[in-house]
Formats: sequence, structure tokens, C-alpha cells
Amino acid sequence: MEAAQGFGADARREGAKEGAGRTLAQAFCLVTGLVLVAVGVLGFFFGGGAFTTGPGVSGEPFIVFEVNGWHNIVHLASGAFLLLMAAKPATAITGALAFGVIYVVVTVWGFVDGNDIATIVPVNAPDNFLHLALAVVAILIGVSAGGLVGSARRGSGAASEAPGRA
Repeated sequence: MEAAQGFGADARREGAKEGAGRTLAQAFCLVTGLVLVAVGVLGFFFGGGAFTTGPGVSGEPFIVFEVNGWHNIVHLASGAFLLLMAAKPATAITGALAFGVIYVVVTVWGFVDGNDIATIVPVNAPDNFLHLALAVVAILIGVSAGGLVGSARRGSGAASEAPGRA
């Protein structure tokens, strides 16, 4: 019986509910990661696969987005990162927050530079707005899952003072 109570306390501390399959942060990382990997692969077949660089670099249209080989690699890497982070509730929170912060930087860079990031990755207005939406959702999920507040509580030792724990 005590082991079951220990699991419940551990699950709550990690942001999960007893009996729940995945936390919201894990689901976000898993679904977004899978979509990004799929978009990265499909981008090579139906978008641009060239690895060109330079000022004003351009790509080929993929749906309404502009992609090239480098852009597809970024999607694959971002997706793989999120899939790896989806393994545990705590890593999913960290992954969502890190992804969100990085995508805020990418969004600002895309809006300021206009048509490319680091003269490697072509972006257009739909890219920038999608990056912004992904960043906001990722940060909201990470924070709501206890990413900032929960980590401060875990670091202060409050978790070890849970009732019934010796």
C-alpha cells in the first residue's frame, strides 16, 4: 500500500496524475516532435531539398512555407529533440520550455531579417507566424505544467517534506 502512495506522490511531483498515460507537456513534445519530423522528411520530397546559403537565400514552397534542405534539417532536429524530451514528465517540461524560448528567438530573427535566418534557412511570413504560435504554446504548456514554479519548489526541498514521507 505504501508503494502505491509513493507512486502517487511521485507522479504528482512530476506533474502527472495517477493512472494518466502522459502529461500535457509529454503529449505536446510527442505530437509536435512527430509532426516536425514528418514535415522535415516530406519537405525533401515535396519542397526544397537544396542546401544553398548566402544573403537572401530562398527555398521552394512546401504548402505555404518556404523550405530548403537546411530548413528541413532544422525541422528534423527540432522534432527529434522534442521526441527525446517526451520520455519523462520533467524532461518534457524542460523540452517544451527550451523549444519555446528557441522558437521565440527564431521568430524575432525571422521578423527582423525578413526572409532568412543566418543566411541559411529561408523563412516567409507564414513561417514566422507558425514559429510564434509554436513558441507561445510551448511556453504556456511548460509553465502551466510547473516548469518555472515546480522547478523552484523541487530545488527548495519542498518535495521531500511531503506528508507521510519518512
